[in-house]
Amino acid sequence: MHSTDYVLRRISLALLTIVFVAVLNFFLFRVLPGDPARAVRDPRMTQAAQEAIRSRFGLDKPLLINGEGNPFDSQFFSYLGNLAQGDLGLSFNFNRPVSDLLRERLLNTLLLVFAGQLLAIVIGIFLGVVAAYRRGSALDIGTLLFGLFTWSLPTFFLGIILLIIGSTFFGLPVGGIRTPGATYTSWWDQAIDVGRHLIMPTLTLTIILLGQYLLIMRSSLLDVLSEDYILTARAKGLTNARILRDHAMPNAMLPMVALIALTLGFTVSGSILVESVFSWPGLGSAVFEAVNRRDYPMLQGAFLLFTVSVVLANTAADLLYAVLDPRVRT
Repeated sequence: MHSTDYVLRRISLALLTIVFVAVLNFFLFRVLPGDPARAVRDPRMTQAAQEAIRSRFGLDKPLLINGEGNPFDSQFFSYLGNLAQGDLGLSFNFNRPVSDLLRERLLNTLLLVFAGQLLAIVIGIFLGVVAAYRRGSALDIGTLLFGLFTWSLPTFFLGIILLIIGSTFFGLPVGGIRTPGATYTSWWDQAIDVGRHLIMPTLTLTIILLGQYLLIMRSSLLDVLSEDYILTARAKGLTNARILRDHAMPNAMLPMVALIALTLGFTVSGSILVESVFSWPGLGSAVFEAVNRRDYPMLQGAFLLFTVSVVLANTAADLLYAVLDPRVRT
């Protein structure tokens, strides 16, 4: 009963958070200065054409309440009605459904995020375990300094440095996801080309993220190794490898599970800088273009997607943490 109540409470809070952000989403981008109809940089754009654009996208309607006729015939209620039907609207810039654009960009972002996160998690946990196991040694101090250094690196700065190094000394592509004008004879050739474009942004994301995994894993494992049951295991004559594998690691991974889940959610929205540096056609570059063009539907859809990813990751972390640690459920 306690488990069911806990799950229902977490899911209810997640849904309320998404609803609140969906409403806030509408007003957030309409406080930005500028007119979307004038964002089209074409000197031939006439006043009549601008009015036609406003009418097509519903920008000529009142923002919140319509004082004449139907009071619900406004931008806000149209937005809520369309959202309830899964319709995120038409992009002002591309004149295409926002859901289609987000689906295309999301796949590219997930490819980058999955590769970068996987490497960061594996390398970070490994280095954290090594540092904790060799506490106080030169290896521990060096690993700790390396983790602090990578954690404090600005994403934009690191991306530019790696871009220069990769293109100058290794001949790697400077941007994009595929070579422009390239023809592929097989899917393997296309995969190699995409992989070459993926190396530098993935390396940037990995270096930025692994520091936190390293430091948290080291700290968590040191706390566990100081517990009385670890001393008891040593007194029984168990080897260090078995103590680490069977007793220390399962308990040290509890805070790591929450960190990994939360970081996965935030990385989807936090990859904007990496995608901007390497011209990676993902959600980050889409948001950057939408801000410049005052593309409200695209911004609303992207930030709603970011919110859902963070909320779902947070909820998954809470539920998984409750499975691993029964004390959380009570």
